[in-house]
Amino acid sequence: MTEIDAKTDALVPAWLHLPDIAEKLDVEVTRVRQLVKEGQLIAVRRGEKRTLQVPAAFIDGDKVVKGLSGTLTLLRDDGYSDEEMLEWLFTPDPTLPGTPAQALSENRGTEVKRRAQVLAV
Repeated sequence: MTEIDAKTDALVPAWLHLPDIAEKLDVEVTRVRQLVKEGQLIAVRRGEKRTLQVPAAFIDGDKVVKGLSGTLTLLRDDGYSDEEMLEWLFTPDPTLPGTPAQALSENRGTEVKRRAQVLAV
């Protein structure tokens, strides 16, 4: 769970609180916290009350976006911090097109993972 700067915060179009994610996934909030702890989601402290929030783009209906967990693992293994991962996922990439987060939500995870692997080289 990370603090992020205003620049990174502004890249993410929408955020969800953990209880909202739990409701969407039909699980307990403790399970959402476990997903964060396991690195399958990124949560940051935001807002006046510094509540934990996750980018809304990481949730697709009643599940975590396909390919997100593997992408986060690749980036983490390359030494990226949570803030750096958010910045990378939400910065437009003209070769995709769109952002890596958009590509994941459009089931183009293979392209995103390819780009994440290139970062390590």
